[in-house]
Amino acid sequence: MSFGETAWQWLGKLLGLENLKSFESLHVSLAAPWAQGASAPAWLFFACLLLAGLSVFFYARCQPRGRTTLRLGLAAARGLLLILILLMLFEPVLVAHYTSTPRPQLWVMFDGTDSMNIQDELPEAERTRLHEALAIDTAPSASAPTGEKLTRLDYVQALLEKENGQFLRKLEERFRLKLFQFDRPDGVRSMDLSANGSETLNPQSVANQLAASGQVTALGAALSDLGRRNATGHVAGLLLFSDFDQNAGPPPLESARRLKLPVYTVGVGPISAMDLAIDLQAPLLMKKAERSTIIANLRHSGLEDKFVKVRVIARQLDSAGQPTGETILVGEKDQIKLTGDTVPVDFGFTPELTGRFVLQADVDKLEGEVIDQNNQAEREVTIRDDFLRLMYVEYEPSWEWRFIKEVFHRDPLVGMRGFRTFLRSADPKVRQNNELFLPTLTPKRSDFFANDVIFLGDMPASTLSTRFCEMLKEYVSTFGGGLVIVAGPRFGPAELAQTPLKDMLPVVLDPDARIRDQREFRLQLSPQWQEFDFMHLGSTEEENMKAWDNLGPLPWYQPVARVHPLGTTVLAQHPTDTCADGQTPQPLIAIRQYGSAGGQVVYVAFDETWRMRRKYGEAYYRQFWGQMIHRLGLSHALGTQKRFVVRTDRQRYQADDKVLLTVEAYDANFEPLTEEKLPDRKLTAELFVPATSGGSTDPQLLGVAQVREGVFETRIPVFEGGEHRIRVKDPITAEYTE
Repeated sequence: MSFGETAWQWLGKLLGLENLKSFESLHVSLAAPWAQGASAPAWLFFACLLLAGLSVFFYARCQPRGRTTLRLGLAAARGLLLILILLMLFEPVLVAHYTSTPRPQLWVMFDGTDSMNIQDELPEAERTRLHEALAIDTAPSASAPTGEKLTRLDYVQALLEKENGQFLRKLEERFRLKLFQFDRPDGVRSMDLSANGSETLNPQSVANQLAASGQVTALGAALSDLGRRNATGHVAGLLLFSDFDQNAGPPPLESARRLKLPVYTVGVGPISAMDLAIDLQAPLLMKKAERSTIIANLRHSGLEDKFVKVRVIARQLDSAGQPTGETILVGEKDQIKLTGDTVPVDFGFTPELTGRFVLQADVDKLEGEVIDQNNQAEREVTIRDDFLRLMYVEYEPSWEWRFIKEVFHRDPLVGMRGFRTFLRSADPKVRQNNELFLPTLTPKRSDFFANDVIFLGDMPASTLSTRFCEMLKEYVSTFGGGLVIVAGPRFGPAELAQTPLKDMLPVVLDPDARIRDQREFRLQLSPQWQEFDFMHLGSTEEENMKAWDNLGPLPWYQPVARVHPLGTTVLAQHPTDTCADGQTPQPLIAIRQYGSAGGQVVYVAFDETWRMRRKYGEAYYRQFWGQMIHRLGLSHALGTQKRFVVRTDRQRYQADDKVLLTVEAYDANFEPLTEEKLPDRKLTAELFVPATSGGSTDPQLLGVAQVREGVFETRIPVFEGGEHRIRVKDPITAEYTE
């Protein structure tokens, strides 16, 4: 390296610039407002000379004592200090144009899941070559001692420690390293490059941080999280160490494509590992005495033509979400042959009870499997002895309105009794005489709040009364109802900007926005689509993409100003058009929770999903809307539990604690219940305490007083351990809620 290059590097380090090559220009200017003008530098120069002269004069004439050399030194120091103060007042600015070539960033990610603890059976010749290549015989430290079988993680640690960490040191010469490890099913964690917080790379410290504690290998989720949390524009690529035994989460290929980076993989272990995993598919809502289909999908590798037994059970959950009661056997099938990559196993289930249940699917562990945590899957479902109630508000019949009506008329959870519509253009006589049609947009509160999901289609603001808007806001925010906004081409969602509904939406509306139909486009799924079940239209990623591609080119959509910043998740977006900021893609499907009751609002920027039927019938169309309805209606589908909610401030207490019991109560018309409507001006409650030897198990009667309209509270002391139960009588139905 020449003297000039060394000087530039030294200067670059001094200024915090990496690989400084040269300075093209240097320019000094004065930033103080009063120091502007062409003559300001000259005035500054003469002022500096004046201050220097005054310092010399002061020490030459006013300080005659002391040696001459000392007085000259003090004069120079004082003069320099005065000049620096003057320069600060002038606010000098140095503008430099330079050329530097900083190293690009390189991400290095290590697999930290339990499969990295596997001690592979390797042929002796291959094991010897591997040990020689990694110098394990000569420098073992973090890895196991020579002669013992090493785990996959041991080999990775040995590579990092070989020759004093030359592998990482050579990478650091060309790249700025950023290290990660994925050891949990939902993301990655950062690793330190050094020990004790220093900035110097320490390969030994990096090797010591590696651990294989994760339960499942969710490689796709790790790549998605890496892209979300570590976005930067100057990354050379990703170097990934793993055994690639993907057994949980979304497929990794699509997540890797979304990174838009070169991904360099280093495989550890055999090419294929023996693993068996099970996933469970079941409707979120089921109807009592109606047969439903539950599908257990078996995914396997290295186990072709093996036979297994699959078992599915159901257990009822209590109010705290804990299993209670007996185990219900849904079905059991043995001698299931493992063929292909995925084997679906169907079970028919006809529920006989109502409430919340957890379904559990199990498959036996096979010989050769190291990880068996993914041999079990669970899914929580709700079973009800009633139908879902849907209300569709639309100005005139559209294709979307027609097909949604037909789909849910045949749905066993909705049926002919569950679907009602207010069609503004319908003949008033039809609205009065046909039970399918609602005569008014604002029925009585008990009927309105009984709905589980409400669709709001292409309506002008003039037809949406203030009472309807306020009831709809209360329906979602207070009672956990689901709302779907379906934009249409005639009026568009911009009409809602003139109503109180605008604050509920997952998007911020532009009152002046008009339909965009200049060119066709294909809907693009956003990175978060996998988090919502109604966006999954196929059992595999390929089938799901085929279903969405079946929409074909869309002719139009309704644009918005931007995505709502509070709690919104965009599920589908426009491939090219952006919002007002010029960066965020226009949302086409978005969801947001609104209010404290768990109600959700979905926004769809077009009413063209019926095109999904064009090749494959209504299978995917029905699945999209059916899964969405079941999801949105779930928080509202528990009937009176939204009208009469009983809760305590905690689930566990110590002796002598006081339990805060709160009841949110509404009457049959969903108006807040008040003490004037109660016989004793209080709600009646019963407390069951643990039975003691020879003691009574009769309940203690309690009164729960009103603290404000619709809310009743009381504090109950507990004096001994054990399970206590509280139930409160609903004055409307005379039933107890425990």
